[in-house]
Amino acid sequence: MKVRTYYLEMNTPEELIEKTNPRGLAIVEAKINEFRFNKFLYQLIGEQWAWVDKLSLPEAEWEAYVENPDLRTWVAYYEGTIAGYFELNTNESGDTEIAYFGLAPNFIGKGFGGYLLSQAISNAWKITKTKRVWVHTCSLDHDSALSNYKARGLKLYKQEIA
Repeated sequence: MKVRTYYLEMNTPEELIEKTNPRGLAIVEAKINEFRFNKFLYQLIGEQWAWVDKLSLPEAEWEAYVENPDLRTWVAYYEGTIAGYFELNTNESGDTEIAYFGLAPNFIGKGFGGYLLSQAISNAWKITKTKRVWVHTCSLDHDSALSNYKARGLKLYKQEIA
């Protein structure tokens, strides 16, 4: 099966089209690095979308990934339960990637995705060295993923089929 990958970007914070918080979603930065937590989030959110690229990594590689000072993680909670998460990864040139983003299975379709993405983009722009925010998604992701990215102001700049 061919997979289409879409690359989107935002070049100024003013391009963000924010969505307001629906019914009490709390988003908290995980300020203490714990690679097992990131791995758990990756599995919880990514299992339904065939996120498999990191599942076979040894613990030492997970630990190095999460302890990278340019990686930051936020978790969305609804009534005390993990509803989703996102990771932001910034490089030296000022590109901040929304490296992973998604909702837990029980929270899809409840109106949380637009707000969570708004928070991911907003927090990316708060990182001092950010000059551009970018993300990629693919045809394996949720049917609304691409439209959510575009609705928040991200612009498509490249597509690939593999």
